[in-house]
Amino acid sequence: MSRGRRDPDLVRSYVRTGGRVRAGHDLDLVTLVRAVDDARPDHRPEQRRLLALTSRRGALSVAELSAYLDLPASVVKIIVSDLLDSGHLHCPTPAQVKPELALIKEVLHGLRAIAG
Repeated sequence: MSRGRRDPDLVRSYVRTGGRVRAGHDLDLVTLVRAVDDARPDHRPEQRRLLALTSRRGALSVAELSAYLDLPASVVKIIVSDLLDSGHLHCPTPAQVKPELALIKEVLHGLRAIAG
């Protein structure tokens, strides 16, 4: 392998993130995001593609976006983070499920029985 050659994907990823290596938000591969605003002309191409995907397909995970965009998940996390900051993306949160009081009482009774 010659010393003067560089991995073109590595260079592109670095350029696509503006040199950043960390996202501003704590995102993982299953974090869901969806578009809430259209892309602007000043958005980079990968931002426009990501917004188009989440507009057409609804909420997608970081892993799915990585596959669709053919970009490393670490790069997608940074792009997603930027679009969250600008208000173009939203992370839908699952509805909070509260257990019924009867179930809580039954669990408490069972724990007391185990404890003696």
